[in-house]
Amino acid sequence: MASKLGEMLVKAQLITDAQLEEAIKVQRREGGKLGSIVVRQGFCSDQDIVSFLGMQYGVPAADLDQWPTIEPSVVALVPAELANKHKVLPLQRSGNVLTLAMSDPTDIFAMDDVRFHTGYNIDPVVSSEMGLVRAIERYYGGSSALKLRDDQGRRAPQQNRAASQEAAAPSFNRAAFDEAADEALDLKGLEEELEGTDTTYETLQDDEENINANALQKGSEEAPVVRLVNMVLIDAIRKGASDIHIEPYEKHYRIRFRIDGLLQEVMRPNIKLKDPVTSRVKILAKLNIAEKRLPQDGRIKLRVNLGGQAKVIDYRVSVLPTLFGEKIVLRLLDADKLMLDLTKLGFEPESLEQWDRQIAKPYGMILVTGPTGSGKTNTLYSSIAKLNQVDVNILTAEDPVEFNFAGINQVQMKEQIGLNFAAALRSFLRQDPNIILVGEIRDFETAEIAIKASLTGHLVLSTLHTNDAPSTISRLMNMGVEPFLVATSVNIICAQRLIRRVCSKCKAPDPHQPPPEALLKVGFTDEEVRRGITIMKGAGCDVCGHKGYKGRVGLYEVLEMSETLKDMILTGASAIELREQAIKEGMITLRRSGCRKVIDGITTIEEIIRETVL
Repeated sequence: MASKLGEMLVKAQLITDAQLEEAIKVQRREGGKLGSIVVRQGFCSDQDIVSFLGMQYGVPAADLDQWPTIEPSVVALVPAELANKHKVLPLQRSGNVLTLAMSDPTDIFAMDDVRFHTGYNIDPVVSSEMGLVRAIERYYGGSSALKLRDDQGRRAPQQNRAASQEAAAPSFNRAAFDEAADEALDLKGLEEELEGTDTTYETLQDDEENINANALQKGSEEAPVVRLVNMVLIDAIRKGASDIHIEPYEKHYRIRFRIDGLLQEVMRPNIKLKDPVTSRVKILAKLNIAEKRLPQDGRIKLRVNLGGQAKVIDYRVSVLPTLFGEKIVLRLLDADKLMLDLTKLGFEPESLEQWDRQIAKPYGMILVTGPTGSGKTNTLYSSIAKLNQVDVNILTAEDPVEFNFAGINQVQMKEQIGLNFAAALRSFLRQDPNIILVGEIRDFETAEIAIKASLTGHLVLSTLHTNDAPSTISRLMNMGVEPFLVATSVNIICAQRLIRRVCSKCKAPDPHQPPPEALLKVGFTDEEVRRGITIMKGAGCDVCGHKGYKGRVGLYEVLEMSETLKDMILTGASAIELREQAIKEGMITLRRSGCRKVIDGITTIEEIIRETVL
């Protein structure tokens, strides 16, 4: 823009040709912007340049020396590093539009950078570069390489005027600003809770490309919104949360953690923070911050040092447009919490024996069913980890790939380019597989290919969303799969739920033991009631956060296909009939699995009633 600006200034008779040539010589020798050099040389004033650029580009002009005091919350939207880099200053915010003072209103790179960082649309106003430098120093503190010089004619009055205006303007107290911003964000309680935990963190990118941790640290110190998001991510790890819910409503804004399967409200930030917080999470997850109408999915990778123990946590991010803003749910994927030992998941001994027997077969279909968050992926991963040998080729199609395993070929689904479960399965069959894991059977096409693969010498593991094991048969047939294909391909079905464990630190016999008739109604047998059942309960302690529960355990309903059940499928038996026959053959239902865990003192009656039915 330099030569173009010089020519325009000459054409407007603000400077002469000789002055332009001298300014260009200074620019070549010392560097810097031509407009700033022209002012420093005393050829024209700041306001001459500003007024001229405003008329030339059709944008408003702003004299920052006369501008009213800018609100700290607006200043905090743009970090000092970004303001100094582009010589820009946020002036005010209206809705999703941020008014930005710039020396060059045509600098689309600066506008894109600020738009990307804040999530707001940019409305530029033109200001002099020298005025911006003074304002940035006033609001952000520190010093700048650009200084006014008073060693020539017209420059001294200009500086004196600026100095008097700067003295008249209220000084910016950085400490007071941070304190006020933290109080508005309600960070102090969370910071006090995190003190002394020896916690550090940095965000990571896939493909071994690390985000600059120092830049992230600087940004978190200067932008309370960034610090709030970082603290929420860290606190969720410390509290053992599986999900983070960030939810905007008409008159309030809340953050909840799902801990041991139940949602707990942890914070209610100011409603004004919903857009900045959403933008910050989207930036970390590499999502489009300008798109607010469509759902988006992304991923954040965070390297954390908690008490000297380093770990990498993945956050699966889902953004959903709602009536009052975008709701964000982050699923925490902690590889350290992945239990790959089938004997420790909660299987009853006889159910585990059936499961081990069927996954050891060379072909057939293994199905795990249950709602979202019931531990299906953990069961499948544990199964293929047991089967993972050097002489076995294992291929997985997942959406998303939650954890990485050595020796297993994992494929991430990408619907936008046509890579779905059905397409992946077709390719898998040309990859000489022994075992195939399909993340989920969602439609007839995927189900048909998976079943045909299981009938042609491959072991296929997959998941479905059904309420219990027998209902899975009906679900497959409702998709359009022929009964004879279901009967011949399916080896075993496992329905599961996750319930909370009684805290081992504070558990004790419940002083209010239920009467025998109540136990019978829950699902305990006459023999169990006659023998006597001691119900355990957690009194509440520091370990469990005074909840009485700590950790979760699985309930498993394992349906192994017998010849009788296969004949019933071929004759069109209902899910109820299949269930009755399976119980006769010894199937342990979800409710009975829960009752056994109550007898063993692992959980409570309230928990099994919450997750299962008779």
